[in-house]
Amino acid sequence: MTTSNAAASDTDPAVLGELTRLRDSIDNIDAAVVHMLAERFKCTQQVGRLKAEHRLPPADPGREARQIARLRALAEDAKLDPAFAEKFLTFIIAEVIRHHESIADDTAGGRS
Repeated sequence: MTTSNAAASDTDPAVLGELTRLRDSIDNIDAAVVHMLAERFKCTQQVGRLKAEHRLPPADPGREARQIARLRALAEDAKLDPAFAEKFLTFIIAEVIRHHESIADDTAGGRS
């Protein structure tokens, strides 16, 4: 038996029940985050196509800076580390720009 299994077998069933309940909530939140990200990327794909059709640049540094400031403020209000929120959004923005560049390349190559 592994150490974690031995520790779990010695743990109060009420504690294990609470642990399971909390983990189920975390799993539900993770699923919601994935679905929300999927919806966000559907919208950003449309933005990418619109930008490509009108030969707009894939990145918009002004908008990105405003979004980061906005998300940092939201994070502070929600008692979430603003630095973490910024890192998370920066990662998403980088992926969106990569998609927009790909869409622009496809459009320029006649593959839209």
